[in-house]
Formats: sequence, C-alpha cells, structure tokens
Amino acid sequence: MAIDLQASWSDEDIQAWRETVVRFVEDEVAPADALARKNGHLDPAFWRRAGELGMLCTDIPESMGGIGGDFRHEVVLQEEMARRGLLSLNTGVHSIAAHYLMNHGTPEQQARFLPRMVSGELVGAIAMTEPGAGSDLQSIRTRARLDGDEWVLNGSKTFISNGLLAGLIMVVAKTDPHAGAKGISIFIVETAQTPGFRVGRLIDKIGLHGQDTTELFFEDMRLPRSALLGGQEGRGFAQLMGDLPYERTIIGVISVAAMEGALAATVAYARERQVFGQSLMEFQNTKFKLAEIATLVKVGRTFIDHCITQVNDGTLDTTTASMAKLWCSETQARVIDECLQLFGGYGYTNDYMIGRMYTDARIQRIYGGSNEIMKEVISRAL
Repeated sequence: MAIDLQASWSDEDIQAWRETVVRFVEDEVAPADALARKNGHLDPAFWRRAGELGMLCTDIPESMGGIGGDFRHEVVLQEEMARRGLLSLNTGVHSIAAHYLMNHGTPEQQARFLPRMVSGELVGAIAMTEPGAGSDLQSIRTRARLDGDEWVLNGSKTFISNGLLAGLIMVVAKTDPHAGAKGISIFIVETAQTPGFRVGRLIDKIGLHGQDTTELFFEDMRLPRSALLGGQEGRGFAQLMGDLPYERTIIGVISVAAMEGALAATVAYARERQVFGQSLMEFQNTKFKLAEIATLVKVGRTFIDHCITQVNDGTLDTTTASMAKLWCSETQARVIDECLQLFGGYGYTNDYMIGRMYTDARIQRIYGGSNEIMKEVISRAL
C-alpha cells in the first residue's frame, strides 16, 4: 500500500523538509540506531550531529535560538523515524522539555538553555515518574525546600527517557506538600553542574532498546533560585498540564507512522513470501487482514492529521489530544500484532523490523499518561 505523504497540513516547504529528513534518517539515524540498540543508548556525539544538521527542536522560534519552524517540522521527523522503526533518538522528550522552557521559562532561562538544546549540546529529559507515583503526579515524594538562596532537592525518579545522556532535566518536585496540585514546581537541572545529582542504572526494557531509560537520584541536590521554571513556585502542575496536548499528539503521530510503516513492510513481505506454491498475498485471509489494517491506518491518519493541524494553530484541546493518544496507541498495538502474525516465525525475530516494532509499541499505551488515565480525562468531558 502506498503511503500518502501529502497530508492536509503539508505544503511545498514541508515536502522539501521531508526530503531532507528522509536523507538524515536513512543515512545518519539508521546506522546510529543499530549501534544504540546494542549499547542501550546513542553515542552522545550523535545528538550534536543531529543539532548540527538542524534536526532538534525544529519548532523553536529563531528569536530563542531555534530554526524557526513549526509543529509540522517536528512531526515530519517523528514520522520518518517511526515509519522505519528507528526510535533511539528520542527527540520527542527532548522537544517537550524545550517547550517547557519556551512556554513557561523566564527570558533568562530561555536564552541560557534553548540554543544549547537546539545545537544538541544539552540533551533534554523530564523527570516526573517515581517508584510510587506514575500518572498520579500529586503523589510524588521528591521534595524541594529553600535554604537561603538555594533550593535543596531530595528524592528519586524512575523510567526517565534520555536519563543517561541528559544534560538538562526538568525535575518535578513538591515545594509545598500540603497544597496539593498547587504545591508542585518544576526545576531546571543542568546535570554537569549540580552536586547531589546521580544517575542510576540503565533499565532493561522489553522494547526501545536503543533509548537510554534510567533511574535518577537527588541527594541534597542544591540549585540556585533561578532554577525554578518560570521563577514562580507552585506553577508546576499547570505548566505540565498546559503542554499535554503537544506531548500526546506526538505519541499519536508516532503510533500512526509506525502503523503505516508496518503495513507497507507487511504488504511487501506478503507479495514476496511463497507458501504452498503461491504468494502469501494470494490467500484470502491475508487480503482480508490487510484490508482491515489499511482501513484502520487510514482512519488513524485522518484523525492525527486533524490533531496536527490543531496543535499547529494552537486550538487542540486536552480531551481530543487524549482521544488521539488513546485510540492511536491502542490501534498501533492491534495493527502491528496482526502484521507480525503474517510474517510468521520471522516476525518474532529482531532481524525483522516488525519484531522490533512489536516490542517498541507496548510502551505507547503507558507513557504520556496511561490509557486508563486517558479514559478518565475523556469521560470528564462527556
């Protein structure tokens, strides 16, 4: 099945950008991804290479050190990597961290950190999840208290994407344990300059083997007053909620592009694979399965294109973004499972992209807010 790359939100500029991105992904990302899956993380120098080629934080304004693109430029990179099962370069989390600075940071914070994130000098991460607190942010136990002119943080985080290589981490902590959501703040931690910060083990995951996912520890970690995002205490929860539509749409984009890549690979395999003297594609079961999958992929593409347009013009609401994250990630799991079945035993190996896609897809229903939380958010709007 041919993949229609002329999305409703595309134009000549975006098509030219896509051609540039495809070259980058196939020539640079693919070999780096293969090595990262063996090592458990990318070579740090690759982030700087991506920055040098203008592939990081593509929707950050030029006035803040970016290339002056918009959300569509970010989407194209996510699509072309996900379509090929190349997910080691976690630019999604990196960009979300940059957006916290862009949308909520002080001018001084933006000037200090954003250009270095665009260049790849600083890899971005977000530290929310804790051993006892996942989607329920109000249950976090990491604490921050003022001591003179410094904040002192104590606590730990887990399942932190980009955690090993991160040079800048947005750490969510409680500054007032008795104020509920209004007692949560976000701190900007430049890891190379922060005593009391420690990276724990690389977590052994069932998928995303090329992404560094770690534990983080803060032991009397001291930060200047200027490390508080936006300079105002107690704004962390609102800051996090404000950027959720962006984050959840990125997850939906990755889901749909992965489905498109899986479908294209499965159609090609079914035409080539010979079974009982004929191609796998000639069996009615294969044709009907692929027809169902193609329909789901088309529905997903139509929905996510709508969301991309709304993110780009600033009108996407949290409920619709949650629907996109829920439907696209659930459907991704179903589609890739069906595709893997058509590959037979070969699909259960890491030699084939479909096998890697299968294990990589599972996390999509968990991070960015679990799908159970998505249902709760959606139900409140009914």
